[in-house]
Amino acid sequence: MRWTPGADSSDVEDRRGQTGGGGGFGGGGLRLGVGGMLVVLALSLLFRRNLFTLLDGSASGGVPTTVVGDSVASTPREDTLVQFVTFVLDTAQATWAKLLADQGTRYQDARLVLFRDGISSACGFAETASGPFYCPGDNKVYIDLGFYDELRDRFGAPGDFAQAYVLAHELGHHVQWLLGTEQRARGGNDASVRVELQADCYAGVWGHEAGREGILEMGDLQEGLAAAAAVGDDRLQRMETGRVSPESFTHGTSRERTAWFRRGFDTGRLDACDTFAGSVDIGQ
Repeated sequence: MRWTPGADSSDVEDRRGQTGGGGGFGGGGLRLGVGGMLVVLALSLLFRRNLFTLLDGSASGGVPTTVVGDSVASTPREDTLVQFVTFVLDTAQATWAKLLADQGTRYQDARLVLFRDGISSACGFAETASGPFYCPGDNKVYIDLGFYDELRDRFGAPGDFAQAYVLAHELGHHVQWLLGTEQRARGGNDASVRVELQADCYAGVWGHEAGREGILEMGDLQEGLAAAAAVGDDRLQRMETGRVSPESFTHGTSRERTAWFRRGFDTGRLDACDTFAGSVDIGQ
């Protein structure tokens, strides 16, 4: 990708220097050992709810308090990544502001939160292993930049446009929230797959616009397609268990994810991303 380092954005929250804590752990709430904390963390991730808040008698859905570090320890490579994701964020949001305005919808900026290890959000507590995610409760995208190492090394999807695809997909969920698509996701795994594939298609729409603006280089599309294929449900299940269970898919197969990303990339149109009409398997 062609991009210029040095970007700065008020929509980026760098919380890499923060550590989770407080909440029910320091006052009159229940005190847990390390083993107990891991159990609660696992249950929080399973049920997608911050169960730590229940330990101090609170059922309000709040999040633990945060201890802010004095500074963010970073490497030159990580500094470059921060500038890169800032560039992608600003570019993508400018694209969506234009595209939604063309159809009479006002775009509202999302915020990008950078963290390490674990973080509290309006959607609950999450750790690095959860991967990047969008939280509609606070309209923020969360990412541990270390995920990009995993994307390259574990999933075999290197390249800057592969990294951009990940962020563009999460911003696609923000667009869905603005357009009211989130309500259509309440229908089990099939609805979840359709929502995720539409976010892939929206990522492709941004890629189309990036190409028109001269940001993309030779090979970038292939990097994006490789990243979409790398996180297909069938591939991930095969990596983890050696078998595939279609009934438990939540994001779509590698074939479906690459097809919808490519559809958005080729057309550049939001109306081409209606994953709720007909079959999600549109071929290659």
